[in-house]
Amino acid sequence: MNIIKVVKGTVVTAVLGIIIIAWSGCGGVSEAQMAELNTLRNEVNSLESEANSLKEERSRLEREIAEKNAKLQQCEKDKEETRANLKKLPTSMGSTEETEM
Repeated sequence: MNIIKVVKGTVVTAVLGIIIIAWSGCGGVSEAQMAELNTLRNEVNSLESEANSLKEERSRLEREIAEKNAKLQQCEKDKEETRANLKKLPTSMGSTEETEM
């Protein structure tokens, strides 16, 4: 995310630099400069949109990981509980179930 901030900051700085140079130049902004400024603004908006979508995707993936980890912990808990219950069974039933786990 720091890279996105650096890129965003660089683009914004470049846009501001172009604006300052344009204003201090010959007194007016040419159509080419205005077009370049608009292009840079569009690029900034595009990068911000991409950064936001990546943040949303990251949040979604983190939620999925948390859900799967919770299920895995529950499964491990159930497995240990099952092992404990199997050990409580009389030994006359055989010990093949315990060795299979």
